[in-house]
Amino acid sequence: MPPKILVIDDDPSVCRLIQDVLELEGFEVAVAVDGFAGLRQIEADRPDCVILDVMMPGLDGHGVLTRIRSGGGRHLPVVMLTAHADDHQAWQAWSEGVDYFLSKPFEPVELLRFLDHLFESGPESTTQSTLSR
Repeated sequence: MPPKILVIDDDPSVCRLIQDVLELEGFEVAVAVDGFAGLRQIEADRPDCVILDVMMPGLDGHGVLTRIRSGGGRHLPVVMLTAHADDHQAWQAWSEGVDYFLSKPFEPVELLRFLDHLFESGPESTTQSTLSR
């Protein structure tokens, strides 16, 4: 089975880009449009990784990440995206336990490199990238 990725972002164009790129690479992708919906979907679908926007209405990415990390159980890899990256933003994400941090706009290849690395050693590793890296 391909790894399941959950994208939590309130920007439909970002969601569509990530979904298209990841599905082309063989990942199973689901989308949530805000933090609360994302947390519900994590409970329901048990994704293998979450791609999480920082700035969202309601519950922002930091709030989602804090709830993921305080939930106990298995470690869920989280990639955080932000359009307003600075040293403080990155430090905060790392201190909250993010696994990878990307600034928007980002190159999809960079995201794919991280995901390939994340899943290369796991038993569910089924992805072979078709994009040159």
